[in-house]
Amino acid sequence: MESCKKMRRLVIKCFHIDKVEFSEKTYIHDKTLYINSKILDNKNINYDLIKSIKIDIINPDNHDLFVNSILDFSPIATKVLGRLGEGITHVLTGVMTMLTSVDENGIQVAEFGSSEGILKDQVFFGRAGTPDKTDILVHIDVTLKAGKGANRSGPMAAHEASDMIIQEIRDFLKKVNGRLCDEKHEYFDTIDSSKKKIVIVKQVAGQGAMYDTGLFSREPGGFTGCRSIIDMGNMPVVLSPNEYRDGALRAMN
Repeated sequence: MESCKKMRRLVIKCFHIDKVEFSEKTYIHDKTLYINSKILDNKNINYDLIKSIKIDIINPDNHDLFVNSILDFSPIATKVLGRLGEGITHVLTGVMTMLTSVDENGIQVAEFGSSEGILKDQVFFGRAGTPDKTDILVHIDVTLKAGKGANRSGPMAAHEASDMIIQEIRDFLKKVNGRLCDEKHEYFDTIDSSKKKIVIVKQVAGQGAMYDTGLFSREPGGFTGCRSIIDMGNMPVVLSPNEYRDGALRAMN
């Protein structure tokens, strides 16, 4: 009798990107990500709290530039089959999204300390949760209306806008032939009755405007559809290993 029982199966297919450029439409060809130059015209973006949005491409040799307070680094990934933690996920490597924000009066969006400054001085590249030094950054810079960065609604509006913009890339990534992936990783959630039961406890932020964590968004590592750990009363949540691997948790700080 088998002691190991396989539960959820997750397949992550990686597509490497060597170059990012603006173009007339959003698509991927020959390891180049082309982003629609009019991608900010997304009609679903709510400008009630947002003054303006800018998007630019930061190449690895250009880390000497000034950026506003960094809200998030996030992968560009999408579900192709199934829900978070199972099925098939496509993800781009060699590129990440960087979200920054300031209000129209020049007040940096922050709670205990802002992270604006020269990019290379503000980020430890190559760490868990940060891009590699060789990654290209799709930089989304959100200017909030005056005073809107001081409460939860402002930063959340910035996260939501960024997510809607990136969704256009995800929608194309869903249609990319999985057989063309550069890497393929297969993971199983398993129960092995012959081994000890182990629980890993991860403490996450859930206390204010810049210290929040989203769970179970519609897309891996996304924002839309996620539930705030604050709104859930900071109660413990059980995740399977594959749900964690598949980006069920988004740290918004």
